[in-house]
Order: sequence, then structure tokens, then C-alpha cells
Amino acid sequence: MNGKSKYFPNNWQEYKDAPDELFQPHTFDEIMSWKVAGWELPGSVSCIMRITDNKTGKVKEIVYQRDHAAEEKMRRLMRTPDIEVTVCNHDSIHHIIMKSTDELEDEDD
Repeated sequence: MNGKSKYFPNNWQEYKDAPDELFQPHTFDEIMSWKVAGWELPGSVSCIMRITDNKTGKVKEIVYQRDHAAEEKMRRLMRTPDIEVTVCNHDSIHHIIMKSTDELEDEDD
């Protein structure tokens, strides 16, 4: 390959050309309940971590199959300042913010 991802064709034109009557309208609450409160992970996935570096803005997403590997990564991340971590497992979603030591000192004042 020439360094580009393989193109996978899609059927967007069929959806664009379809009459509106074929699509059922949904309320905001329905979408939030279905997509946000109703997430599902495959059985082979223990958890997903999304790590955001607040200084660079870079985002890294890691999928774990085993709990102990995710726990070990989280221990290392707890010592890393200026990042945000979103952890999603089968039961919950958590958003954790690691502050820099400067920010912690400012809060103490």
C-alpha cells in the first residue's frame, strides 16, 4: 500500500436520497438515554481509557482486555500531572482530572 488507509465504500447516497418518511424522529431525551446511558462494551473488553494531555491537547484511547492491566495503567497515570482520564467499563463511566502540583498548591492558599 502507499501509506493511505484502504477506502471502504459506504451507502451515504442511499440515505440521502431516501424520503423523510422512512426515518423515525427521536427526542433529545431518547437519544441521551439510548446512546449515553445505554453504552455497551463487548464481552472481550474490560475497559476503555481515554487520556487527554491538557498541555498538548493530544488524546490517546486504550482498550484493555484484563482488569489488572487497566489498574496498573491507572496507577501510573495517577502520578502524571495535567491530564484527564475518562474510564469506561461495563458498569460505569468516570472522568478523572490529574492536577499539576502548582494547581494543588494554589488550592491550599
